[in-house]
Amino acid sequence: MGSLSSISTVSEFTSSGAIKDVAVIGAGISGVVSAAHLIQEGFNVTVFERTGVIGGVWHFDARVDRDPPFPNLIPPNPNWGEIERAGLSTAEASLIHAPPGPCYAGLKNNVPTSLLRSSLLRWPKGTEEFIDQGELKRYIEEIARLHGVIDKILFHTRVERVDKPKNGHQWDVESKTLVTTGSSHSITKKNWKFDAVVVASGHYHVPYVPDIPGLSTWKARFPDRVMHSKKYRDPEPFRGKTVLLIGAGASSLDVAKEVEQLGGKVYQSRRETKYDLTASRLPKSVKRVAMSAEFILNEEATGRESTPPLEDDYTIPGRVRLEDGEFLENIDYVVVATGYITTYPFLGDLEQPSVKWEDADEQVLITSDGYTTHNLHKDIFYIPDPSLAFIGVSHLVSTFSLFDFQAKALAKVFSGKAHLPSKSEMKREHQERKARFQPGDKFHTIPAGEKVYISEVLDWINGDLKKAGLELIEGMDADWLAAYETFKGSAKVLSPNVEEESPPQPIQQTA
Repeated sequence: MGSLSSISTVSEFTSSGAIKDVAVIGAGISGVVSAAHLIQEGFNVTVFERTGVIGGVWHFDARVDRDPPFPNLIPPNPNWGEIERAGLSTAEASLIHAPPGPCYAGLKNNVPTSLLRSSLLRWPKGTEEFIDQGELKRYIEEIARLHGVIDKILFHTRVERVDKPKNGHQWDVESKTLVTTGSSHSITKKNWKFDAVVVASGHYHVPYVPDIPGLSTWKARFPDRVMHSKKYRDPEPFRGKTVLLIGAGASSLDVAKEVEQLGGKVYQSRRETKYDLTASRLPKSVKRVAMSAEFILNEEATGRESTPPLEDDYTIPGRVRLEDGEFLENIDYVVVATGYITTYPFLGDLEQPSVKWEDADEQVLITSDGYTTHNLHKDIFYIPDPSLAFIGVSHLVSTFSLFDFQAKALAKVFSGKAHLPSKSEMKREHQERKARFQPGDKFHTIPAGEKVYISEVLDWINGDLKKAGLELIEGMDADWLAAYETFKGSAKVLSPNVEEESPPQPIQQTA
């Protein structure tokens, strides 16, 4: 696995000609636009995609992932060897190799399509502002087809290690491909070398499950009645049932709407944060309540080593104490919609789950908060070695549009046509950003500052391009800017797609 020491001694990011071969991890919107813009700049691009499809979180898979631990608070240690365990069926191996994402059958974008578009492809005339996940997936696929990305993708191939040896000039990448033939399967391993690596693997893989007293007991006793929202596929199992939702983000809102339409009774339990979607967007019959403080089993269920599955017309034998002292009873299902842990397990020691957010040094990427990706310049370039870059880190933004813009900037820097500031300047800017960080904030959210961010990056990239007498890149056009102002005025906060309440950052917790 990688080590902090192997990264810290890397020399300054070199200029034009140093990068030719680039690995892109992920074939969702971030990976596809990154690959497309890099291809346009003449790079040799290889895209690693552990599933068999393009589209990332917008691909609907009727299968569901395995349950996460209850609770699940910090980035987990990867178990890469699990897929090679003897006796696994092909279905089991496929689930381990490429777990299904969080997409549910009724998913639509919650940022209008007028704000969700790549510069590489406009939406067809007449496209509605809010569309089905299948249309969004097809849009990403079409970008890949039109811009020569499809032939660069290695499907069913997951990256398990990305590392640059001490004093090395290239990244070592280890991949593992799942090959299936009928009911049998095999694993193919390969080692690669790349001049640069772009991480575009997204956020929605590892569920965050809060440590609420009694919740793990409820899950252990009644596993089919307590779930993370990543396993939600459609509302039919909740028809006419009483559902407790924990969290107040977009997925919680969608589940509440769908269950309510089937006659379900819904409680939405949450803490007040400025990132909550407003109560006015909930159906009137949905009751917002305080955050769940304790899950209590009734006396007859306490002390048993196991509990038989509940019959359909039985509620969970217990009650939920809320932080305001109220109690909820007769709950049929608990859906934990508290978001995901950001993790890049293939980056080895650059993930430090035991390190607190405030103790992050100048090399670590992920700490115990499981949300912030540290030490990035403009949410893109890894400051100690900018030949490692990230697209898709920014939250609460017009995802397709912003990630496409970031990918254009990335391609110009990798090509040597635009230049990064000195490492000392990038470090200083990053530390100043952290110093402005306020309790209750999420580090990568820029809902009120997206236009400012775009302007800053555009001035930087185009300043260098202009000096070199090269064609400038475009920012957002007039149509996008007009749509942005309209949407910003109608929404409390510009919300991300499939985004939920992100894991709270320990540095901010007061309770």
